[in-house]
Amino acid sequence: MSNDSWDSLSLAGRFADDAYASVKGYVRTYVLHQHLLEHLPPAPAPVLDVGGGAGHQSFPLAEAGYDVTVLDPSAAMLDKARQRLERLPAPARRRVRLIEADGEQADQAVDGQRFAAVLCHGVLGYLDQPAPLVAQLCRCAAPGGLVSIMTGNAHASAVRPALERRWDDALAAFDSRTEIGVLGVPGRADTVEELSELIRGHGVPPAAWYGVWLFVDWLEFGGAELDPGDTDQVRATAAVELEASRRDPYRQLSRVFHLVGRKAADQGAG
Repeated sequence: MSNDSWDSLSLAGRFADDAYASVKGYVRTYVLHQHLLEHLPPAPAPVLDVGGGAGHQSFPLAEAGYDVTVLDPSAAMLDKARQRLERLPAPARRRVRLIEADGEQADQAVDGQRFAAVLCHGVLGYLDQPAPLVAQLCRCAAPGGLVSIMTGNAHASAVRPALERRWDDALAAFDSRTEIGVLGVPGRADTVEELSELIRGHGVPPAAWYGVWLFVDWLEFGGAELDPGDTDQVRATAAVELEASRRDPYRQLSRVFHLVGRKAADQGAG
């Protein structure tokens, strides 16, 4: 997707406001946050969120004491981030900086700084070729640092069209890597195996991988209404999704996966 597309105020609003206000949005943030806490070093380690948008994933880390840099090419998304930043407690606000830049120039944009963790969630699917961005993610990680990538699961591409009873599309999806996503824009999926090899080639051996959405995804595409105001139900949903994200066969059926790698401690900083 072009930067112009993300700079559309309507698209930025639908993503930053509507999507994350849903039960599904809450589950995404919660599940990924729990995964990250299993691997992150103690605060105040520096974290870079590439394509971090309005900061939904990284601002909770700032509140937990981490020094956060959000890098995004979209001025509209970063405006949303600034609005949300104003609602954080003052100590957390001081731990966040925002940079407008393309992820494929991340190393230059951060002046060569190296980070204890580099996040890239929900970005690769909008790129025709993931390799240049992945190279930057791995480059920006410090020796021993994390690289955290969330992207579409090519092994489960038929799930969404099947649940929406688009049978011809579901049949085609078994052998396709692309689709029109829930925001109405083209997307592309990867596999855990291919992405693992890609980061390994940059000195970042895979450490773990997880699912992200399963049941909440199926319910939504099946037409079920989930009330984000029902806090008990949302909390219970998130607990089940977190457990499913760690277990086979559930994680394999998730339409999105989360891969975590750790850069070799003896890997050069560049």
